[in-house]
Amino acid sequence: MYEGINTAMLAKAKEMLASGNVNRVIGWQKGLFEYDITPAIFENAEELDSSFIYNEFCGPNMSKYLIKESRKEGKILVFLKPCDTYSFNQLIKEHRIIRENVYAIGIPCQGMKHGEEAELDERCTVCRGSKHMAYDELLDGCDETDLDAEVAQKRFAKVAELESKTPDERFAFWRGELSRCIRCNACRNVCPACSCEQCVFDNPNSGIAQKAAADDFEENMFHIIRAFHVAGRCTDCGECSRVCPQNIPLHLLNRKFIKDVNELYGDYQAGFDTDSLAPLNTYKTVDVEPSVVYERSPEGGN
Repeated sequence: MYEGINTAMLAKAKEMLASGNVNRVIGWQKGLFEYDITPAIFENAEELDSSFIYNEFCGPNMSKYLIKESRKEGKILVFLKPCDTYSFNQLIKEHRIIRENVYAIGIPCQGMKHGEEAELDERCTVCRGSKHMAYDELLDGCDETDLDAEVAQKRFAKVAELESKTPDERFAFWRGELSRCIRCNACRNVCPACSCEQCVFDNPNSGIAQKAAADDFEENMFHIIRAFHVAGRCTDCGECSRVCPQNIPLHLLNRKFIKDVNELYGDYQAGFDTDSLAPLNTYKTVDVEPSVVYERSPEGGN
């Protein structure tokens, strides 16, 4: 299936470069191994023929790369999987991507794998559907199936399991996970929602810039602050967990916030569109106050 899509994508990319409609293409590049696929910029047909690939290992979300690329001269062609389009929309909403400098083509996806063992990405087991939220053109083969609500609810199964534990049990769980963090910053660097011009964790006066945590307080602080930072903006793309070399399930922190937002303010999907206001960016008289939340309601309030 992917071989045919790859051929179609190559043809489309070459066509748009030749016509001058775009002057470069962002896509996936072959690596040393079959599973070693990375994002890359292609500027001509020769580069595309030698290195471009689209297969079941092309998990990287291209949206964040467009923050810088959309500010360069000319127009760039980007291929977006259905799940990528949520991040694409969210970054447009936040004025991080210059939309008119991007030509987006939606492509089919049958699930992504990672690693030498070719394990299915966790995010693909709870796929939100094959419908693209944004595009200029759809490649043949996109079926545009809406979200499967039953599958979507499975996203929160592990979060609910953690919520059922005692505070001490939850603390022990996260201490066990976060203690493996080596502060490589891969999660932050790949996250579409982490797009600050200057990250607080890069501040040389902070005492924690660009170094491994000195104690468990620093280990907790980095990830908890990051999760708070993206609350209401995280599209649950799963890139943080995908790139973590220590296999820490970082997406669970973000899903906890997503679950809370849904229960406190009503169902909300970041990146569903480019104009709606996020729950944490608005105020309503029925909004809950943390100190008086006894019973949660999908409609908001307490």
